[in-house]
Amino acid sequence: MILNGNWIMNKDTLLQNALKGEFLSPEEGVFLFENVPTAELMEVGNTIRFNLNSEKKVTWIIDRNSNTTNVCVANCKFCNFYRRPGHEESYITSLEEYAVKIEETFRLGGEQLLLQGGHHPDLGLNYYVNLFRELKKRYPLLKLHALGPPEIAHITKLEGSTHIEVLKALKEAGLDSLPGAGAEILDDRVRRLISKGKCGADEWLDVMRAAHKIDLTTSATLMFGHIETNLERMEHLVKIRQVQSEKPAHAKGFIAFIPWPFQDEDTILKKLKRARNACTGDEYIRMIALSRIMLPNVQHIQASWLTVGKTVAQVCLHSGADDFGSIMIEENVVSAAGARFRFTANGIQEAIIEAGFEPQLRNQQYEYRVLPENMEQQILNREEMLVD
Repeated sequence: MILNGNWIMNKDTLLQNALKGEFLSPEEGVFLFENVPTAELMEVGNTIRFNLNSEKKVTWIIDRNSNTTNVCVANCKFCNFYRRPGHEESYITSLEEYAVKIEETFRLGGEQLLLQGGHHPDLGLNYYVNLFRELKKRYPLLKLHALGPPEIAHITKLEGSTHIEVLKALKEAGLDSLPGAGAEILDDRVRRLISKGKCGADEWLDVMRAAHKIDLTTSATLMFGHIETNLERMEHLVKIRQVQSEKPAHAKGFIAFIPWPFQDEDTILKKLKRARNACTGDEYIRMIALSRIMLPNVQHIQASWLTVGKTVAQVCLHSGADDFGSIMIEENVVSAAGARFRFTANGIQEAIIEAGFEPQLRNQQYEYRVLPENMEQQILNREEMLVD
């Protein structure tokens, strides 16, 4: 609609365009986020979800989020996990420690290690190539969902190489897929203030372009609710959508998108009074719906129960999300900033059923798995049910 020479947005037109799978602009996304009632956004997000994934199933995965090292020179102001080189609490995980973690994961029905760490100044490409080869030699059935664009960028700088050369070497050594870690907000104004030591937005996106060229399946993330604007959130979604539209026909590209709210407990951002976690359940549900609306070319949207809890995550399953993520046998980074929720294998399935869906175990490629027989149902030293 045009009034006095100015373009006036109409929510009904925008929502209809979204339902047709059209790409909305960042400004249109902001308009919907700021002006449309939550119930309407949920309805549209849910409709798009079923257009893309028609089965009334919600997928989930059993994996373990372990860390190669906590040594990091990126100095992110939202991270409580890292330690500077030489710190008395710094570590590099040994092969013997991996063995314990992997064998427990197999007993619990998992087959994947989500392996990430810090920007260690002394761990270059050879370290990760040798590590991946040895893990795959010892455990041929293990899937490695490992590192992330900032770590790839860091290794590339250490080697004086290229993203695609590093990724090819890692894939040949056993890397199965690349997580969407370290995206935060894909805007350099924000990144300079919260994670100056990490790669910039363009490099993050370029790493993913390179991964897609060599047929590495990836995911993408959004950490919001700190110093970014609503427009920067929507621009982030559009950048993800653009890279996905560029992927080769043979590649899955971004197979899933996972937004989560900034966790602020004891972080530098909170201590400096620059940001705090003020994201409500309603705001998170709206972001799930907008993610589904703005990303019609990304197959799956995951609700982050780890950061928002059971009840809000269940509502997200009616707002555009079709995946409930992992039971998280181990997770150290987000938990260090305040995430307190945990699921068992039984608990996550019960939560999905309570929400009105059928739980379906998957792998990282979103292929269905049969629930392993005789798997240990409880996570050792974890709560039986979700703490909410």
